[in-house]
Amino acid sequence: MTRFTMSLVVFIATMVASMQFHDSMAQTTHVVGDTLGWTIAPGGAAAYTTWASQQSFTVGDVLVFNFMNGQHDVAEVVAAAYDPCTSTNPISLTTTSPASLTLTTAGTHYFICTFTSHCQAGQKLTINVSAAATTPPSVTPTPPPFPSTTNPITPTSPPPTTTPTPTTPTEPCPPTSSPSASPPTMTTGSTTPPPPPSGGASSFNAMVPVSLLAIGLALLNY
Repeated sequence: MTRFTMSLVVFIATMVASMQFHDSMAQTTHVVGDTLGWTIAPGGAAAYTTWASQQSFTVGDVLVFNFMNGQHDVAEVVAAAYDPCTSTNPISLTTTSPASLTLTTAGTHYFICTFTSHCQAGQKLTINVSAAATTPPSVTPTPPPFPSTTNPITPTSPPPTTTPTPTTPTEPCPPTSSPSASPPTMTTGSTTPPPPPSGGASSFNAMVPVSLLAIGLALLNY
């Protein structure tokens, strides 16, 4: 909780500093008359009129009057006092140079020097100040919540991957031989010849009568 509070404080301080920096960057400083300064201009009031026409004044801007102390001053007066160069009851009066005046309101502003005959000689200035540009309200981003340590979220492990076991094909068993189809077994070392096939005895018995008949016919003819 302490870390979250500190993070929030740092976040707010950063936002405030950013806003102040933005405001300071939007402020413009105008040096009245530039290198001419605030004095009795050779061309009269036209010199300051020309200078003002080349500027853009906005609420929040600053006017800087540079002059010789003790020889000039700067007073902001109302419109009615500007043309006749009336220096009584000014809005503001600054006698020390450089005089920095911040423009706080929009509209026309009038400035003169209250030293005798200086205003009549042309040491006077009129400017038109515009209102500050309105910017849409900025949306302050919400800082991310500090993660809780009481109930940490344990990531779920993925299920184990099952590798299929390859099946070994079964070799077919050789056919079983029938006992009747097996060849006769020969006994090694036996001297007794195998019995003659039964078909040979039948042929021998059939040939005996024929032989006897042939012998008998031969005896008769003799």
